[in-house]
Amino acid sequence: MSQKKRQVDWYYRRNGCITCQRSDAFLQECGAAIAEQVDARKERISPAEAVRLARSMRYLHIARGKKVVHFDLQTDHPTDDELKKLLIGPSGNLRAPTARVGNRMFVGFLAEEYVAGLWGK
Repeated sequence: MSQKKRQVDWYYRRNGCITCQRSDAFLQECGAAIAEQVDARKERISPAEAVRLARSMRYLHIARGKKVVHFDLQTDHPTDDELKKLLIGPSGNLRAPTARVGNRMFVGFLAEEYVAGLWGK
């Protein structure tokens, strides 16, 4: 890809996760630099911590399969329970992959969402 290089500020992933592997490959192909990478198996993020992290962002992009939910937290006001349903996986912790880029948080992986968030398209 010929777009300018972007940095992922924080990247939460799990080894052996197919979706994380797709996300890894996409970020590598795009040449995105990862400032901080966290292993989801070693550092678990609880539902309360996940909601706190999400609320510290301006924009949320949450993908499950081909379905994506977007929030602008300055205008949208989801409840903590709504966020937990979207952010928490079967393990009871934050879903992986999760990436933070500036004031945006991406949960799950959908290439189109990453392109829009990383390159503002």
